[in-house]
Amino acid sequence: MRDVVGIVRVVHPAPTAAVVALTLALGSILAAQAGLPPFGARTWLTTLAILGSQVVTGEVNDWADRERDALAQPGKPIPAGQLSSRGALAVAGAGAGLLLAASAPLGPLPLVLGLAATSSAVAYSLWLSSTRLSVLPYLVSFGILPLWVAAGVGVPLERVAAAPLLVAPFAAAAHLANALRDFEADASLGRRNLAQALGRRTALAVAWLLAMGVGLGVGAVLLARGSVDPLAGLLGLIGLAAVGQGAAGARRLWIGMLVAAVCWTAAWAIASG
Repeated sequence: MRDVVGIVRVVHPAPTAAVVALTLALGSILAAQAGLPPFGARTWLTTLAILGSQVVTGEVNDWADRERDALAQPGKPIPAGQLSSRGALAVAGAGAGLLLAASAPLGPLPLVLGLAATSSAVAYSLWLSSTRLSVLPYLVSFGILPLWVAAGVGVPLERVAAAPLLVAPFAAAAHLANALRDFEADASLGRRNLAQALGRRTALAVAWLLAMGVGLGVGAVLLARGSVDPLAGLLGLIGLAAVGQGAAGARRLWIGMLVAAVCWTAAWAIASG
């Protein structure tokens, strides 16, 4: 039972659930708009592949940070003894197996995109998370995500060609909000990621402004095009409210951004269909 709790915690359940929900929402909407079954086999396989990628990302992240966590955050699963280092690597291997097995029937492009996004996330954990370039893997992995989903469900990538440009500032905001949650621990160990370089107040302000800017900017563009239906509008407003309350602190912003990511992805897909 202890190992099960450790596995669940190391997978980082909240962001994993958000990314999986985002994938399922975007994939089903894109498929339906292309005249394909919205919850067909390709949608589910794509979702499983991305779940596998998230498992790899979470497990490698906690494995790479195990010595830091033992000093600064001993309540984390590996230093707390809920999961061994070897167990974390075994679960990461299982996640990689799920990624590969689910991607194989989808063709080479989804597999290549999935491996690229996952490799970027692993590079963050093993190297870049302690440098001022810590934001780069977020830009790469989240920028690839909409392309990965589109390729997975079998729709042209042109359908989501603009998405990486919209995702980039949101991904940067997500990185800063996430790094701020470990600000004291990173500072105590001399880690100089982007949030540390900016400072707590500046990093929070930049993260909040970037996230709100994405929501307001996309909403303004869709309104100007006259392509916002009531459901998309409601989802957009929920996302704005979720991010808005995040001005009170990094943890609230992180949670709000997880909600907004799902809401805004669904709203954008609906309105631009």
